[in-house]
Amino acid sequence: MPTPDKPEAPEDLWTRMPDDAANVPDPDVAREADADAEAGDGDPGAGEPRAEGSGAAGETGTADDAGDEGSAGTADPDSTDGADGAAEPGEPVHAPPRTSAMDFFPSPVFLLLLGLGGFAGWLSWNAVELDWAAEDTEVTPLIPPLMILIGWLLSTAVHEFAHALTAYLAGDRSLRGSGYLRLNPFAFRETFAGTVLPVLYLGVGGFGMNGPAGYVDWERIPTRGRRVAVAMAGPIASLLMAVVFGGVVTYLVPPGNDTTNWALAALAFLCLANLTSALVNLLPIPGLDMFEAVAPDRPWVRKARTNQLFFSVGAFAILALPVINPWLQESVFALLDLIMPNPTFPGTAFLGQLLWQFWAA
Repeated sequence: MPTPDKPEAPEDLWTRMPDDAANVPDPDVAREADADAEAGDGDPGAGEPRAEGSGAAGETGTADDAGDEGSAGTADPDSTDGADGAAEPGEPVHAPPRTSAMDFFPSPVFLLLLGLGGFAGWLSWNAVELDWAAEDTEVTPLIPPLMILIGWLLSTAVHEFAHALTAYLAGDRSLRGSGYLRLNPFAFRETFAGTVLPVLYLGVGGFGMNGPAGYVDWERIPTRGRRVAVAMAGPIASLLMAVVFGGVVTYLVPPGNDTTNWALAALAFLCLANLTSALVNLLPIPGLDMFEAVAPDRPWVRKARTNQLFFSVGAFAILALPVINPWLQESVFALLDLIMPNPTFPGTAFLGQLLWQFWAA
């Protein structure tokens, strides 16, 4: 009886796969293949065989394969790697980071703070706490301090936003999409320095002072002029906020009039806090903004930057001393009396300070 022929082995379907169906080669696999080739006395054919025309090891394929390799093994057209935008053999393909409008869009937290601040302002305007309390009952207003707290958090967010936006435009792209550019004081990389400390400074000292801008990578900002712009952007933003708050009070309380309205007193005190922050940051002390504008590029400057939080706390401790703090506040009130058209504005700001520091009354 004849022996039947042994059936042939089934054809390997992988050998029939078109070259253009292959994905971009895994860089780890490519590096292992290159190592095998070097281990074979420099002969690329001494290691494992490579598929013809696959382009995985950077070999030149046929003319028909050229377009396929261009679609599967090249980098993003916007990439700057290589003369023609193609990735090097065995290297991973990375698309360049793209800027999105959401990286600069105000966060929902900022919008929520705006809404809460407006609502607290409406309640303070109408002094609803007096209506809630029984007659002949001493009332300690708590909504005006809440309004001041929210307004100061918003002012802090604007101050840090000015630093971050100017730093981004000057070359420090690491801040893109961060809480600084999205005006979210609760998403700062340095929440204690950027959010908690300014509130403590205002609560304990009664004057505005922002924390150090330690999140800025000054090494990425190439020129001295740009570093000055980044450093001074914060004080300028605080000064603009002072103008806004002061302008609202001046418009609603024209010269020749006085007010004890809680909401207007809170706005006047926020004007004083932002003005004080702008002035204090002009001191050339590490941890304050003017230091970055005037400091030379020296090793000790970089050392001071790493400890600028301690310098900031030390500067506040000096300004809060019983000998210096009254002089500082009297100087700011005198400045308000000099520049504001309504001579009653300093008294309105002082009422706002009393409302803010209600525990000290």
